Amino acid sequence: MARSVTQQRKAINTAVAWAVGLLIFFPILWTILTSFKTEAQAINDPPLFLFFDWTLENYAVVQERSDYMRFLWNSIIIAGGSTILGIIIAVPAAWSMAFVPSKRTKDILLWMLSTKMLPAVGVLYPIYLVFIRLGLLDTRIGLVVVLMLINLPIIIWMLYTYFKEIPGEILEAARMDGATLKEEILYVLTPMAVPGIASTLLLNIILAWNEAFWTLNLTAAKAAPLTAFIASYSSPEGLFYAKLSAASTMAIAPILILGWFSQKQLVRGLTFGAVK
Repeated sequence: MARSVTQQRKAINTAVAWAVGLLIFFPILWTILTSFKTEAQAINDPPLFLFFDWTLENYAVVQERSDYMRFLWNSIIIAGGSTILGIIIAVPAAWSMAFVPSKRTKDILLWMLSTKMLPAVGVLYPIYLVFIRLGLLDTRIGLVVVLMLINLPIIIWMLYTYFKEIPGEILEAARMDGATLKEEILYVLTPMAVPGIASTLLLNIILAWNEAFWTLNLTAAKAAPLTAFIASYSSPEGLFYAKLSAASTMAIAPILILGWFSQKQLVRGLTFGAVK
């Protein structure tokens, strides 16, 4: 009897998980399907799901109209650069808070997290003026710095959580063996926290890749990433849904592929330290 109840609960949980997963994935699926429709089919009422005339015309038009590879390269540099720079800064900061805490460590962590609650539009004007003065407007370097600063609280919080799960005695033993601070972080702490660091890298690459507010307001043409590439398919005359869907599919495809192949590492990192 108990086994039967357990199996029923397992079946219900599985069904609910599949339902939630399909609900989350459906907008992506619909975008992909719409990218293969004509503009008339894209706005058809009732909507056409699978039975329509499939076409690659939208992808051809998008390729002719925009330099997709330039936008893609900008996204790779901006997302990758901001994440790597953030990790370089966050690892020592998280180490300090995890292993050499002060009375104000928790207050600092909460303060850093509170900056994520600040409306971005509230600081757009001063940052825009600073970028003009420094010549960083519409540059990759400028976006790398901004996105790094935006995501830095999350990076530090995640690494701090992972580092707290590592026994401090291991680092003390390394110091007793003559390890310097640099060697302690590079050769002892970092290898032990690889799952956590990897998941932090992946999550912040996704956040930087998807960032639209700052990329649209601080770029024009030279440093525009894929978020600007998608936005270019909105015009005063209206939205071209099929072409917009094709552009969106081309923009999300690289990050979806990355997430698919690294999902095991991401899950491993997010559950790092959950079970001892």
